[in-house]
Amino acid sequence: MNIDEIRGLTPDQLSEQLVTLKKEQFNLRFQKATGQVEKTHRVGEVRKDIARIRTVLRAKAQA
Repeated sequence: MNIDEIRGLTPDQLSEQLVTLKKEQFNLRFQKATGQVEKTHRVGEVRKDIARIRTVLRAKAQA
């Protein structure tokens, strides 16, 4: 996700997106442990997306 896309979302949408990404992260970790992960680069992308969303949520909460 792009940071501009993330900033355009409402806090509720950001929370939903965060839950979705956390589930995807869990599934990717599980696949990695069993040796079934195909897109290894996706693990890093998901981590960065989660960090971006948390940063924007925190900034919106402070404002």
